[in-house]
Amino acid sequence: MVSNTKILIIGIGNSGRSDDGLGWAFLDRINDTLPDFFDIEYRYQLHIEDAELITNYNQVIFVDADKQLYKNGYHWKEGIPHSVQNFSSHALHPETVLYLAKEIYKKQISSYILGISGVNYQLNVGLSKKAQQNLLKALSFFNSKYRI
Repeated sequence: MVSNTKILIIGIGNSGRSDDGLGWAFLDRINDTLPDFFDIEYRYQLHIEDAELITNYNQVIFVDADKQLYKNGYHWKEGIPHSVQNFSSHALHPETVLYLAKEIYKKQISSYILGISGVNYQLNVGLSKKAQQNLLKALSFFNSKYRI
């Protein structure tokens, strides 16, 4: 990584709804190992204000639980700015936050979305066994990709 690179990781979720807390659990596990050019933010959901926040970074990574059961336990894809027809100021998708940053602040930020497969979204503190396994796979992928 270039020394002037600034990367933001946004963990999205709710640790009180079992596997919905995967985004936060991901941040908890990597926080102490990240180089100084990484910042982290915990979010229950994304909001309009996050469009301004991400403009301060060269890259942003959104990490969230995903109800889709991926073969390897997670899904990594490039974040592409995308407008929505029915706009709401609550619970925006990462692509919408990227779109707002591009339209309002004229900044297109390099971004990725890491969706980690979860199976239980009931009111409960703690990840399911399957989500814990998928979290470990996603962490391994992330650590190898960013050489952490």
